[in-house]
Amino acid sequence: MAVAIFLLIIVVGSVVFTFWSPWWFSEIASNWGGIDTTVLITFWVCGAVFVAIGVFMAYCTWKYRHREGARADYQPENARLEWWLTVITTIGVVAMLAPGLIVWDDYVNPPDEALEFEVLSQQWTWKFRFPGADGVLGTVDVANLSLDNPFGMREDDPAGEDDVLVNSAEVHLPIGQPFKVLLRSRDVLHDFFVPEFRAKMDSVPGMVTYFWFTPTKIGQYQIICAELCGMSHHTMRGWVHVDTEEDFAAWFANQPTWAEMRDGVTRKVYTALAQRGRQVAESSGCLACHTLDGTKVVGPTWQGLWGGEQTLADGSKVMVDEAYVIESVREPNAKVVEGFAPGTMITYGADVVSDDDLEALIAFLREDAAP
Repeated sequence: MAVAIFLLIIVVGSVVFTFWSPWWFSEIASNWGGIDTTVLITFWVCGAVFVAIGVFMAYCTWKYRHREGARADYQPENARLEWWLTVITTIGVVAMLAPGLIVWDDYVNPPDEALEFEVLSQQWTWKFRFPGADGVLGTVDVANLSLDNPFGMREDDPAGEDDVLVNSAEVHLPIGQPFKVLLRSRDVLHDFFVPEFRAKMDSVPGMVTYFWFTPTKIGQYQIICAELCGMSHHTMRGWVHVDTEEDFAAWFANQPTWAEMRDGVTRKVYTALAQRGRQVAESSGCLACHTLDGTKVVGPTWQGLWGGEQTLADGSKVMVDEAYVIESVREPNAKVVEGFAPGTMITYGADVVSDDDLEALIAFLREDAAP
């Protein structure tokens, strides 16, 4: 009897917790309400099966409990029961699969009015690329990926000259405009996911994947990587800003084209040590959290950082010099900058960022992040 009561408590408690749970869907900000519907259908089908099995187990535990003189009746076959189970199971599986297949068919078939943009993922950050005035994205080649060419643009493709490159983990989109999202990975398997959009897709090395969505609510939404991609997977964050048409146009007009970026890189000359320092910053995931353009992401921007003062969480100030950078890398929670939460940066020991790498990183900060 005690076991039967315990099973019923589990069933009733689970149902009550479901309706009183503080964890539920966030407000949707895209056109993919159908994905919510498919999840809820699956949830209710599985919930009904869970309740039915739990109550049945409690009933059987009570009904067939041990009693003096009782004898078991062995029935190896029950065709009627098997037919009922087959029919009910089939209906349940179809109810879960059919809506998902219908939504998936729409998910990978963007409308004709959809515009394209590309998401380039790498450990542990995101970059974005839009077609320019010609409306066509230029071709790329992984062999071209470098510090001077972070998107792998092909020099011999004129269609790429006006491509708009967003070398940052933040991107802006206009409200109400359908977008086909093309995904590439520079290194390992990633997954581009914006929870409020209910839309996600794997970014697979060596191929281009895609999906589409229409942003429907103005606001700022966090991008996360929904695929375990390495040591700093949890810090692979970014932001999608859904703007009015006017605000998006103003932002878009300030983004460089491939031709402009290439010319800018040509004019920028680093020492060999600083050049290696930038490679350390990219390969170690530093630029996933610290931008070079003044944008605030997970950690303080590096623009104008070197030689300046930082205000710490306790109100004191510290000069950004070699000692401060070394301490911030080796013991990131020793001096937390005001406005940023402690514990967001992992500790980089000498086994991850060597002393030589750290020296190169400091040289890069001196040359590129000086005020």
